[in-house]
Amino acid sequence: DRIIHVDNYNHTVTTQAGVLVGELVRELAEHGLELPGSYDLAGRTVGGAISAPCFGPAIGNDGSLFASNVIAIKLLRADGRALSIDASQNNLLGTFRNSLGTLGIIHEAKLSVRPIRTFTASHRRVSIDKFAANVDAFANANVGIKFYLMPYRDRVYLDVRRYDADPGNTYTTPWKLKDWGESTVLPHIFKSLNRVVPMQSVRYRLIDTISETTQSLVNSRYVKSGSNAASQSGPGRQRGPRRCFYSTWCFPASDFSVVIKAFHRFCLETLERTGYRTDLPAAGYRVGKDASAVLSPSFDEPMVALRVCSTQESGWDDFVIDLAQFAENWGGTPMFNQSRSLRAEHVAQVYGRRLELFRNIRRQVDPQGRLLNPFLAQFFR
Repeated sequence: DRIIHVDNYNHTVTTQAGVLVGELVRELAEHGLELPGSYDLAGRTVGGAISAPCFGPAIGNDGSLFASNVIAIKLLRADGRALSIDASQNNLLGTFRNSLGTLGIIHEAKLSVRPIRTFTASHRRVSIDKFAANVDAFANANVGIKFYLMPYRDRVYLDVRRYDADPGNTYTTPWKLKDWGESTVLPHIFKSLNRVVPMQSVRYRLIDTISETTQSLVNSRYVKSGSNAASQSGPGRQRGPRRCFYSTWCFPASDFSVVIKAFHRFCLETLERTGYRTDLPAAGYRVGKDASAVLSPSFDEPMVALRVCSTQESGWDDFVIDLAQFAENWGGTPMFNQSRSLRAEHVAQVYGRRLELFRNIRRQVDPQGRLLNPFLAQFFR
């Protein structure tokens, strides 16, 4: 869990795999550097962020996936032998990115970084129809998009980021408050309300009102400029008891206007049919086209990642089964570590030849299947 060396001249950082992403971001900021992309869940380790899809509202195609920043890694193979891979072995490196630990255990990585670059951030509250009318235009635009969707209130809180030559002063405090409100305050409050307010109609009305108020406060006029270093300055998710449940699927950005309307209907119809609904806003990001990893979810085109979240455990398992069926019907691409109730048949259909290529390499480096558990075996054996 040690940052080994920050190279200000060549714009690289060498770090051990146990360092938290948030800690790495703060150390780089002290050197005037940042990661090219912006990544949520800063409580993940660097090794975890390399091994599985890690993304956020990156602008354009800048570092869409955390793993794309990797230019060299050191790991231990399943047989205990050490292995080093660098940029001269780019095809092999692309296989080890997002490999979910099934090719070896990463213990050190070298990442490309850059001088801190500032952006402007504009915030809007719009209806789902208005959001759908404009979202396709962002598919190939040089912008970063993050949004919070409240399907039961017909609201979308939109955060659009653009590079600007002179965006003004950038302060980390507003971004810390924003992260604290969205990732810490809401889950705690909603868990408490689910325990103490038995009437669903009253509880959900309170929950939605608090969500709207929080979004209006944290996306205030003070959060109008930033950088990747500033926007990831919060503590991230702390280790400990699970605060919420989530499932994430990626959809083609060029068709997301249709998907978002269908998802709105899905949420309302599921509530009417089963009585279950999520209590946290769904979060979404534009993920740029990124072919740096064989198992990249945005290998062929820009995608929109939709993360559905809730603190309510009762009914969640049935809900995510229905959500997975919805995602399959609308061309969703699953992620092995973040998409719940995914089917092996659908995974094989979506990833196609890339999955078969990955399987062939995996069999060569781990012929005994030592690094496979039963869950991963259904996809990679």
